[in-house]
This record gives sequence, structure tokens and C-alpha cells, in this order.
Amino acid sequence: MKVRIAQLFKYYESGDPTVSDLNLDVADGELVTLLGPSGCGKSTTMLMIAGIHEVSKGGIYFDGELMNYVPPKDRNIGMVFQNPALYPNMNVLDNITFPLKNRKMPKKQAEERAIEAAEIVQMAGYLKRKPSQLSGGQQQRVALARALAKQPKLLLLDEPLSSLDARLRMSLREEIRRIQKKLGITTVMVTHDQEEAMSMSDRIAVMNNGRLQQYGTPDELYENPVNWFVAQFLGMPSMNRLDCRWERPGLSVRLPETGDVLTLPPSLAGVQDAMPEQRLMIGFRPHQVHIVKPEDESNSFKANVLMIEFTGREKLLHLAAGAQHIKIYADLSEQVKEGDEIRLRLTHFRYLFDADTERNLMLNAEDSHERKEGLISVAVAK
Repeated sequence: MKVRIAQLFKYYESGDPTVSDLNLDVADGELVTLLGPSGCGKSTTMLMIAGIHEVSKGGIYFDGELMNYVPPKDRNIGMVFQNPALYPNMNVLDNITFPLKNRKMPKKQAEERAIEAAEIVQMAGYLKRKPSQLSGGQQQRVALARALAKQPKLLLLDEPLSSLDARLRMSLREEIRRIQKKLGITTVMVTHDQEEAMSMSDRIAVMNNGRLQQYGTPDELYENPVNWFVAQFLGMPSMNRLDCRWERPGLSVRLPETGDVLTLPPSLAGVQDAMPEQRLMIGFRPHQVHIVKPEDESNSFKANVLMIEFTGREKLLHLAAGAQHIKIYADLSEQVKEGDEIRLRLTHFRYLFDADTERNLMLNAEDSHERKEGLISVAVAK
């Protein structure tokens, strides 16, 4: 099933929109995640897709057919919530068959469907158990089987893993992705967990304050965020930030707190709309920088080591660049200790943001450069 969301709005009594002008296309068989912090409008969007909440403005289409006024029971959807909501007095088989019996499906056919769904989620050996005899992960598998037993064309997952511990989350997200690929069922998932979204999704819609920030594949969003919100929301630890200003507009920047000057890479020099007094932010991820020798100061900046965490394969250094705190990864062979002053050079200089608009200026510069060179530019939804 193809899902299209067109100019979608949701207003409540306060008058302020919870969802504003949302536009999304979900391809047949695709798993798309609505990702964002609490209160960003992702669950409201999910409930509008399900028909539980009314649409204030705009349209939701399934295979080209407007769904705004179609009751939830007639939308051919399956839904799994954060709480599995199983009936405690029923065994696994009865829990899975319950919605089928409500549809007046013959008992034998309903049980055949339920057993088939239980086999898909690897719960066929637990059909006679009550929910109290199951772990949290097993209960969520039963909830998933109950949704799949209806053979829906669209599967909706509303934070289905958030109540589980870390190990169970990892195991079940792999299982959900396997099942979704095997069945080829179009799936829309809601989560605030960026790791969950990055590992499971074909595409991710990042939302904030009711608005779509960026829509694309996980690697597109991670490598080419259109703004600071997307950049810092994806990745763990989150992206580092250093405030700066132009030294030479469009060519180099100065870090006021350390006095260091960094030159933009040649392919990205000449950032469009560079203004002399523009407030800027350099962004870089903890693995996109390396330590250089003290005498090699060219195009580097200084920082002081505040704390060192050993993570196994590497060290995570907590640093202060002036008054700004950053985190970087370093090899175990690096001879650094708390209190040292070190120099750092960016190995991946492509995140430069306007501090006021929070746009990624480097992304625009790179697109322009690639067009000039006749290369294929990165596809990013804006």
C-alpha cells in the first residue's frame, strides 16, 4: 500500500497547530519512521493515519484514496502500541484471535490465522500461556502477531519497544525488521529513539514542533542534515558545536574563544550568502576529528582535556575549547591525560551552520560545487 500525507494540519482547542503542513509519501513495502522529541507531533500524525484523530486540514491517502472520513475499522490497518494491551484472562491464542472473532470470522479460520501469525513472530510454542507467564518482549511479539493476523495492508507501530530493556529492544527491533521485509508490508513507526530509527528504517521523517525538518534515508540525514536540529538529534554522542565568525567570508572562520582560524575545504569554499558579521556554528561528530602534534598548528584548534572515558576499542575524550565543551574519540594509543592541552584538526569539515537560521551552509555550498562539476548532488528532502 502507498501512503500519501498532503498538507496535513491538526488543531486542538488552543488554536495552535500540533501538526503543521506535513507532506510525506510512503512507498509500497517501505518502513518509514516518524522521529522526534516528545511533543513534536509524531504520535498525533500516527493517530490521524489510523483514523483515531480527525484531520483538521489536508489529506491522508491510501493508494490514492482519501481516508479522512473512513472509520479506523475500515482502513485495513494493524496497530501495535507501546503497551501490548493483552487481555490477562485470555491465553496467547485467544488474544491473537480476538479481533478476528469480532469481525465474525469463523473460529477455525481465525485460529489458523492466529497460529500462522504466531509462527511468524516465533511464538507458536506459547499459545496456551497467559500474558502473566510471558516476558515483556514476548508480550510485544503477541501484540505484533495480533496486528499481523488481520493481514493488514498498513502496519502502524507507536513506540513499540520503548518499555523494554536495552537487550530486548535490540532483539525485537531486528525481529520486526525481518518480519516487515519478509511480508513486504508498508509500515509507519513512531519513535523518539534515533538509534532505533536509524537501524530499522528505509526512510526517516524528522519532526520538531509539529513540522517536518527533513525526510530521507538514514545515511542522507546523518551525513547531510539540512539544519542544526537534525544534525544534533541524530548520532550518539550528539554532534559537537563550536561558535565562530567569518575570518574571510566564505573562505575561513575564526573561533573567538581560542583565536584559531580554520580554512574551509577547497571544494566547499565560497559559501553562498556569506555575510561578514554572520554568527556561525561549526558542527562535527566525535569521530570526525583527530589529534595533531603541537608543532602542527595549521588549520587546527586547541582544547583542554577534562575527562577520559575508556569505551573498549577507543577513548572518549571530554574537552573544553575555550568555554565550549566537546567530545571526541581517540585511539587507545594516544598518549593524553586529564589537564593536557591538545590540538585538533577536523577530518570531515562539512557542517557549518548559520547560528540564527540554523541552516547547514556547507550543504548548500557542496550542492553548488557538485552541480558545477557535473556530479550527482545528494538528494535531501527540504
